[in-house]
Amino acid sequence: MTKKYLVNNLQELNSVAEKLLIDFRDERVFALDGLMGAGKTTFTKSICHVLGAKDEVCSPTFAIVNEYLSETFGAIYHFDFYRINKESEAFDIGLEEYLYSGNYCFLEWSERIKNLLPKHYTIVKITEIEDNKREIIAERV
Repeated sequence: MTKKYLVNNLQELNSVAEKLLIDFRDERVFALDGLMGAGKTTFTKSICHVLGAKDEVCSPTFAIVNEYLSETFGAIYHFDFYRINKESEAFDIGLEEYLYSGNYCFLEWSERIKNLLPKHYTIVKITEIEDNKREIIAERV
């Protein structure tokens, strides 16, 4: 299944996040793909807000993984693999336990750990188009 969303401004992000979660309601692992500055972390903030996380959502660039809590969905994991040099580094932090926990997992720069991704997941490609608008294409792979 593939879905396409258009985001005209920041005010629409929560609505698009909600649509994504409805369209992919059975999915728990989301790989966010996009150039630096495309909006991966910003979109993850909106998704976490829609899921009911009360924590401050920020990029886990240095921590590699952040955990947020939702009263409805429990732990939500947010990864940033930008600083990973070898897949073994992600393996060493217990990535498999997170990915197969049944909890929501949002992965930035997942192409750096492509051999560790589960058999099925949803890739979310974020592309900046004219006038700071974003096109988001989500596909279950």
